Amino acid sequence: MLKKPTWKSTLQSLLYLLPALIFIGIFNIYPIFKSLAMSFYEDYNIFTGEVGEYGLANFIKIFNDPSFFTAIRNTFIFVLGVVPISIVLSLLIAIMLNRIEILSSFFRSVYFLPFVTSTVAISIVWNWLYHTRYGLINYFLGFIGIEPIAWLTNPDFALPALIIMSIWKGLGYNIILFLVGLNNIDKTYYQAARIDGARSWQQFVNITVPLLSPYILLVSIIGVINSFKVFTEVYSLFSGRPGPAGSALTMVFYIYEKFYTEYQYGVATAAGIVLFLIILVFTLLQRWISKRFIYN
Repeated sequence: MLKKPTWKSTLQSLLYLLPALIFIGIFNIYPIFKSLAMSFYEDYNIFTGEVGEYGLANFIKIFNDPSFFTAIRNTFIFVLGVVPISIVLSLLIAIMLNRIEILSSFFRSVYFLPFVTSTVAISIVWNWLYHTRYGLINYFLGFIGIEPIAWLTNPDFALPALIIMSIWKGLGYNIILFLVGLNNIDKTYYQAARIDGARSWQQFVNITVPLLSPYILLVSIIGVINSFKVFTEVYSLFSGRPGPAGSALTMVFYIYEKFYTEYQYGVATAAGIVLFLIILVFTLLQRWISKRFIYN
């Protein structure tokens, strides 16, 4: 490890990495460049692979499509609804689980179970929970005088229903990450704070949150990326439709419809490139904020 790198050692290392690099190149890097090229196809024959003309027509088309802007708006609402609430709830639950000594492993497994469960199976369960007449959610809302809500058929409630289910499904993963961070915090910090008379809230604000900031950043980046790519939840919860009257149409669902339903491959890849750029900008922004306010 302390030896100076040489051309021979570098080539030897690359040889060890070659199988992984080939795999990444075929299934990750090549599709990115292929999608970028396809976004400029204006005359493309899917059967022969021949391209008659290149241009910006696909990008012009999506930016003149009202459904595209609806998908962007719904996706941003979804991200703003899922990520902050999920971070806050998972952090609070992780703190409570970290203080539980009896059956702590059982409760951690219970919270993590939805994350590893099939999204289709979860959507079937939530379809019953959201049922207008027989759903448990409307049943309990009736105890406080709220009329039954048409969660899956009313355009005003379709996106909130999707957000609630997604928050519930993703809590387990965030909780596990926060538990790892909490276990890495030295207990002497809290002991010193209690000696100085700091209360629980002061300990949380001045010790827990600053020391968990790298984990909060990690959870937020993963949450933003996954939320921008939401598709399976929409497809499963609304039985293959983007919600009533397109009220739950997201970016990835828009790409899916253009590619697999309307066979507009160039338009679909152009929308995919826009989505990639949006995710890239938000990821870089989060990294800049972390370097500016967390690691300094």
